[in-house]
Amino acid sequence: MVFRQKPKYRKPKKRWDKARIEEEKKLMEEYGLRRKRELWRAQEILRKFRKRARDLLARTDEKAKNELLAKLYRLGLVEKDATLEDVLKLTIRDILERRLQTIVYRKGLARTIKQARQFIVHGHIAVNGRRMPFPSALVRREWEDKIGYYFKSPFAKNPPVDLQTKPQAEETPEQPSAEVSA
Repeated sequence: MVFRQKPKYRKPKKRWDKARIEEEKKLMEEYGLRRKRELWRAQEILRKFRKRARDLLARTDEKAKNELLAKLYRLGLVEKDATLEDVLKLTIRDILERRLQTIVYRKGLARTIKQARQFIVHGHIAVNGRRMPFPSALVRREWEDKIGYYFKSPFAKNPPVDLQTKPQAEETPEQPSAEVSA
């Protein structure tokens, strides 16, 4: 018997909404996503967290509230002293910033966001010493400092040339402009 997996995302209701399409296009370019499906998946994650927060606001269940806030803190989406209102203020950008692909790029392990994706898929990036082949993986707070090159990767000993020496902006002394007197 073959079981079919449920989709982990929902397609938009309005397929040809120009404003939504333009916004998705900007997000895909900024975060180096391959398909809109990845964006819709992140939206579904956000939708579930916000739904849980709304349900917890309606009823008073301190244990469930603390569990949700602790999970979101571990994922790095909220701060330690966050409330359910902070959960409702989360945006899609907050979720996309916690993806492994984005964090690898932000840490400077890749020149571009798309190169970060390629490094991850090709097995050059490790989290806590283990390969993580999924660019869409949400990175926990405690894993963030443990992201680096895989020890067998050729980049472990020789990072790409641009990443070895980051040129600092050279400050040139401003020369006074010679005013022409008439």
